[in-house]
Amino acid sequence: MGHGAAQPAGTPLPRTRLDPATAAKVATTLQALATPSRLLILARLREGSLPATELAAEVGMEQSACSHQLRLLRNLGLVVGTRQGRSVVYSLYDNHVAELLDQALYHVEHLRLELSDTPAVAAAPETESTAAPSI
Repeated sequence: MGHGAAQPAGTPLPRTRLDPATAAKVATTLQALATPSRLLILARLREGSLPATELAAEVGMEQSACSHQLRLLRNLGLVVGTRQGRSVVYSLYDNHVAELLDQALYHVEHLRLELSDTPAVAAAPETESTAAPSI
């Protein structure tokens, strides 16, 4: 799980309250994931590390555009670059990044299949306080 502790398989993640400062940081991370080109880069790096030039070719981007996106992802702590000779080899910062992608893909697939992980709430008769306002 990171932070020096392994998350046992099948154990739900602990939920903590979101304070305003952390909310801003999370929003910035999610905004970084809101661009298809960055998602393609992260998804490819989930498969393994690659030099920047090969990564650009594999995700179908110009080298300069890919480098720009990698710089942003690196600044947000989502990827790391390691110099190897004349190349910089990129990889995901940690397994949390891969898990973010996996969860987003899982959610999109559930929406497509119209599935939910939560049990259906029993339909209660609408009362005046719960009825949708009429416009």
